[in-house]
Amino acid sequence: MYALCRRITGNDADAADAAQDALIAIVRGLPRFDGRSSFATWVYRVTSNACLDELRRRRRRAVPGLPDHESNEPADPTVPIDTTVADRFTLDEALARLPEDYRLAVVLRDVADLDYAEIASVLDIPPGTVRSRIARGRAALAASLGGNRASPPRRPTPQP
Repeated sequence: MYALCRRITGNDADAADAAQDALIAIVRGLPRFDGRSSFATWVYRVTSNACLDELRRRRRRAVPGLPDHESNEPADPTVPIDTTVADRFTLDEALARLPEDYRLAVVLRDVADLDYAEIASVLDIPPGTVRSRIARGRAALAASLGGNRASPPRRPTPQP
């Protein structure tokens, strides 16, 4: 749960708050769990909602100061992700720049390893929307991480 919260919120403090809120909501909501979905799917939904609530609260907080240095240089695409701590921070920064809808879908698929139907149930959206959000989120991540420097080739338009 914490790993999911960490990837969605983008930092340890907010992830800890979201995970704690999710655990409290799960314990309080157990009597109301009706079994229409699997327990794990329900837990992911509660956790995702707690993360979204935390992100909304974060937007309302005052920012204490700006970082001294921000680098917008992409990571070297020849180095595998997760090989170093720096790479993990680069991935976390790229995830944080994704729109919430894309980030949630990508994290639920690639971190939590849920299938498309489970993600659709957790986010209460159609499976086709899940597929498009994951595809768009992954494309944005690849571009942000420097793995997609050129635009994808376009299909030629048939001429009459």
